Amino acid sequence: MNRVGFIFSSVLFALAILSSMLFVVDQRQFGVVLALGQIKEVITEPGLNFKLPPPFQNVSYIDKRLLTLDSTDNEPVLTAEKQRVVIDWYVRWRISEPTEYIRNVGTTEAAGASQLNRVVRNAFQEEVNKRTVKELLSAKREEVMQDVKAEVLSQVRGAKPWGVDVIDVRITRVDYVDAITESVYRRMEAERKRVANELRSTGFAEGEKIRADADRQREVAVSNAYRDAQKIKGEGDAEAARLYAEAFGRDPQFAQFYRSLDAYKASFSNKNDVMVLDPSSSEFFRAMRGGLTTSPTK
Repeated sequence: MNRVGFIFSSVLFALAILSSMLFVVDQRQFGVVLALGQIKEVITEPGLNFKLPPPFQNVSYIDKRLLTLDSTDNEPVLTAEKQRVVIDWYVRWRISEPTEYIRNVGTTEAAGASQLNRVVRNAFQEEVNKRTVKELLSAKREEVMQDVKAEVLSQVRGAKPWGVDVIDVRITRVDYVDAITESVYRRMEAERKRVANELRSTGFAEGEKIRADADRQREVAVSNAYRDAQKIKGEGDAEAARLYAEAFGRDPQFAQFYRSLDAYKASFSNKNDVMVLDPSSSEFFRAMRGGLTTSPTK
């Protein structure tokens, strides 16, 4: 029984030793074999590999994929005209030489990202100091990104190469700091209000002009209509007078009698009307006294 247990324990121990000697490198990673802290071998191809058991040899894995580094601080940067702006950016980079990376940077991607963030931030600060806000927002924005990329590459490929490649550097946002932004918004608001008030004033003036012109046209139209009406009325009165004169000219005595009847009708239109006259001497009652005779119309 003891012999069986010994054999079983030996097999388990051998399997444990064997499993510690085997490791798999993924296609998305570099495998770095370290012997007592020194780089023994760098494995770039995926597959099953062998090494000595710990503590003689250990394996460290480094990502070989394209990595993204985003800006994390909002520290303002001064432009050429001493304007404080905040720039957001990102960098696309990858580890190309794991041996140099481990020797000069570290054994993790976070170590490289931390140092790269410092270099990119300093490069942006140096380039922004040379340019105005207008240039950062215009076509020269691409030039700024290219200059920053060149500066970063010169740093990571210097006397002690980092073993990384910087693929791209991009600016995502350029904005004033909060205090300046608020001031800019207030100026924009004031400008918009000024334009709005100017448009309202112009519109009010145009409205008054249109109303005045409409009133003038109305007065002209009314005056012309009144003039035409009076002209037509005058022509009608003249024609009526001519007809009356022509009609009454045929028999003047009958015309006088007819007019007297109209005068009586207008004078005694109401039963309560009172008129004090001397019928014997007044010409008003001549028709009633029979003093007016009519002759037949021929």
